[in-house]
Amino acid sequence: MKVIRNVNETLKDDLALELQKGSMLSIVAADFSMYAFEALRKELSEIEELRFIFTDPTFIQKENSKKEKREFYIPKINRERRIYGTEFEVKLRNELNQKAIAKECAEWIKKKVTFKSNVGNKEITDRFIVLNDIAYYTVNSFTTVDLGCEQGNNMGVNILKLESPASQAFIEQFAKLWQNEEELKDVTNNVISSISSAYNENAPEFIYFVTLYNIFHEFLTDISEDELPNERTGFKNSKIWNMLFNFQRDAALGIINKLEKYNGCILADSVGLGKTFTALAVIKYYEGRNKNVLVLCPKKLADNWNTYRANYKNNPIASDRLRYDVLYHSDLLRKRGYSGDIDLSRINWSNYDLVVIDESHNFRNGGAFDGEDKENRYTVLMNKVIREGVQTKVLMLSATPVNNRFNDLKNQLQLAYEGDSSKINDKLNTKNSIDDIFRNAQAAYNHWSKLPTAERTVQNLLENLSYDFFNLLDSVTIARSRKHITRYYDTKAIGSFPERKTPLSFRPALVKNGAVNYKEIFSKLDELELSIYTPTEFILHSRLPKYAELFDDNKVNTGFTQANRERGIRRLMAINILKRMESSVYSFRLTVERVRASICTALQKIDSFTQHRLANAQVDTGTDFSSADFDMEEESFVVGKKVPIELADMDIVSWGHSLQHDKEFLDELLGMVQGITPEQDNKLQELLELIDDKIQHPLNADNKKIIVFTAFADTAAYLYEHVSKHVQEQFGLHTAMVTGSVDGRCTIPKLRCDLNTVLTCFAPLAKDKKLIFPEDKNDIDILIATDCISEGQNLQDCDFLVNYDIHWNPVRIVQRFGRIDRIGSKNAYIQLVNFWPDVDLDEYIDLKSRVESRMKAVDLTATADDNLLSNNEKLDLQYRKQQLQQLQKEVVDIEDMSTGISIMDLGLNEFRLDLLEYIKTHGELDKTPFGLHAVVPASEECPPGVIYVLKNCTDNINIDRKNLLHPFYAVYIGEDGEIICNHLAPKKLLDKLRFTCRGKDKPMTDLCNGFNKATNDGRSMGVYSRLLEDAIASILNVKDAIASILNVKDADDVDSFLSGEEISFFDNSIKGLDDFELICFLVVRGEQ
Repeated sequence: MKVIRNVNETLKDDLALELQKGSMLSIVAADFSMYAFEALRKELSEIEELRFIFTDPTFIQKENSKKEKREFYIPKINRERRIYGTEFEVKLRNELNQKAIAKECAEWIKKKVTFKSNVGNKEITDRFIVLNDIAYYTVNSFTTVDLGCEQGNNMGVNILKLESPASQAFIEQFAKLWQNEEELKDVTNNVISSISSAYNENAPEFIYFVTLYNIFHEFLTDISEDELPNERTGFKNSKIWNMLFNFQRDAALGIINKLEKYNGCILADSVGLGKTFTALAVIKYYEGRNKNVLVLCPKKLADNWNTYRANYKNNPIASDRLRYDVLYHSDLLRKRGYSGDIDLSRINWSNYDLVVIDESHNFRNGGAFDGEDKENRYTVLMNKVIREGVQTKVLMLSATPVNNRFNDLKNQLQLAYEGDSSKINDKLNTKNSIDDIFRNAQAAYNHWSKLPTAERTVQNLLENLSYDFFNLLDSVTIARSRKHITRYYDTKAIGSFPERKTPLSFRPALVKNGAVNYKEIFSKLDELELSIYTPTEFILHSRLPKYAELFDDNKVNTGFTQANRERGIRRLMAINILKRMESSVYSFRLTVERVRASICTALQKIDSFTQHRLANAQVDTGTDFSSADFDMEEESFVVGKKVPIELADMDIVSWGHSLQHDKEFLDELLGMVQGITPEQDNKLQELLELIDDKIQHPLNADNKKIIVFTAFADTAAYLYEHVSKHVQEQFGLHTAMVTGSVDGRCTIPKLRCDLNTVLTCFAPLAKDKKLIFPEDKNDIDILIATDCISEGQNLQDCDFLVNYDIHWNPVRIVQRFGRIDRIGSKNAYIQLVNFWPDVDLDEYIDLKSRVESRMKAVDLTATADDNLLSNNEKLDLQYRKQQLQQLQKEVVDIEDMSTGISIMDLGLNEFRLDLLEYIKTHGELDKTPFGLHAVVPASEECPPGVIYVLKNCTDNINIDRKNLLHPFYAVYIGEDGEIICNHLAPKKLLDKLRFTCRGKDKPMTDLCNGFNKATNDGRSMGVYSRLLEDAIASILNVKDAIASILNVKDADDVDSFLSGEEISFFDNSIKGLDDFELICFLVVRGEQ
């Protein structure tokens, strides 16, 4: 008898000596690994036969069991998987020659081996090997660990080698077991087919799903039927579902899943991707489950939403009979009256199961919803609709949910968890609470925004945000950009986006003869004090307490007081006069006249008061100013209570001086612009020339349509008057105007000029004109509009858009352009034209910031520290400047504005849904061996290299919790060893994987043949094995980074670490390359 301890002498060495040509080998053990075969391949290929008994049920499918209980099922699957190597043979697997080994092993099994498995009625306790007349006992498994080639986790090994006669008992025991047909079942064919799956060629699509299965299979076990769209509601038979494009269906299913799980979701697909239709499918699903739905939208979009629920000819989904209510954002603050046909005094706000908020960024500023503070739309929505009554789910739609603060997002998301973070924290798979996550994200963003421009890249920001933040976004948002859709979806059915031509920029001088220019006017504007809007500033100190009471304002000098409100109005007016100058001489003149008239009235009052000392002479706070002076964005501006101030309580001398000073400046300004006629208005004349040119030389055959946007209704009216006359006389074409404030106008006689009719005649294809007005032959070719149509309208018949004045928020410019820049457009090209003021952009932005800071309304939340632009605002101006500069050169997507943040690059939900769909049709992938690969051709999107999908076996490497997929890691490494996409950008990497594998459901034979030839049928995998080491090294961030993270003193330590030797840095020692197991890999092969 001899004892083998697998230290100096190993079982492998002993077997190698004893195995002869014609040997009979019998094994009773728990596992069989093909790497053990590889270790003794030469000797094993000579034997006569091997009989192998699995001591536990392996490859045995229980009768009638659909799927065994999970706990039992996992160990059994693991046993079956060990054929391709056990957890201790990772290192061998990472040498990547499993394909060659599997092939040879399968051939050998077919010739020489019979496998039987215990069916599971009785336990088999002894495990041993019989070789001719020698027995080895105990040998637990037939793997490289038991053979002594690899290190396992058994402390000490004592294998007895028994010769005859001592071995006789084992020889008899084996013979008896082998004959027992009740207890054993032949599984040889199962073993062969299982091993052959490790060397068959694979379809790229299969590797994509194996990757997803491994990364997201936890998600499959978590899914409850309630959280996935319940097919039984029949919503997939609805008209709306069948009208959706593939990417919209993905979003609809994702939204329902998120609403069920987290109660809320933001759909932030970019402009022009049809968010409304996606939302309608979600509404249909919930109405199918008998839920009450409310749509809250800006007033200007109500017509769209009402059309889809009405029994109208132009409602493409009339047969779905949707029945949701539609209310405006502004209705939240109304207590009575009607909104459409809904009586607001009787509405039961708390009885909605789902609220869909269109353009939800209007709620991004939030509000204090606990306590006595003033109500705003946000607080009413939170308290009356969401918190009260039935549990309310919230779906928010917005292409721009984040402006420049992550708080914007938080305020919107709060609606989903009723402002009580404990309601969502448990559901999220995050380490920190949602409040902390946003606080940290904002801190990371603030730090990032101060970096020098070269370092301020999106990638840099992404790397500084925490894992929790991405996890949170992934849980509650769905956001895809146009690039994403065109790149990763099959868009043949949809059509493509039109090509954007380089924007044209015009900078007309104010008048042709140069007698007066923008600069002079701007410098005069800089001198205005506009104290007409701030009478409270002139109340005598001794009388302040009296007015504090009148204004319900007991904190006279802090917070959002009357004085601050007035400063807010003053600042708005100052900015507005500037904006209107830039818009058109005409609207500038109107505003200056209106302001001058208010000043004259006040001066008259002061005058008659000083002469006659009238006892009750007073001025009103909240001076009347016409809403026409403001652009659409200011509609939410609140003017405080009107309280008369007695002139006797004011320092009327100072106020009078200030008013007089402004009046003189306004007189000068009026003198400068009074004489500019439409013929001398250089900007208007350039617009007319531009229109002539476009009509005579269309971009797309026969398309004469043009939209002209302006921020102001006055400018729109001025343009309508001159443009409509011009194009009718010159070309016989019709013009229309739509603004939010007054009824539309149109040159077609007797045409109703409501918004919908005008837009239908302007965009007959997009708006289904032939269904609504089948008899009507009228066509509108020129549309002049304010921002009342800059969101949510599809006007893709048109291919030419002019911004007559530049909106100071570049996002608005992109949104305007989104009306014609839409997926499925019939136009091959589209053109953006911008009119800029004839001054240097820097000067213009500086001027704006001067006006802003001088007239600064105190930040509504802060105390009254006046007149300093906050850092955020300075940054904001910097951004706007960069964005405006960028817009002069190209049309950018909102998500690509080089400076802003987009939530596009973050969510992983669509991959989960991909997997789910696959599992439904193909079943589980849990029996798939690790280490499989496929070969695909390189492309522009995916250069030659390898994508490795790895699993960290020790669970201790997720440095800073930065890796979203932990414990899985995916790395795309180029042939030259350069990292193309690292493990911290999983979305980008999975997108590439999806892009390059999707639709390739058969192995690509020519490529596979080339690859097999290059690697000698998988025997010479050195190149790929080295790339794998480089990929893992990139995860570990190699030497210095590791040394700094783990505080290692000596780089030599790191060397030994990288070579796979075990060294302990401290408790959670990382063992180097062997800590990663290869799940699968994709070879991206260039032209050879």
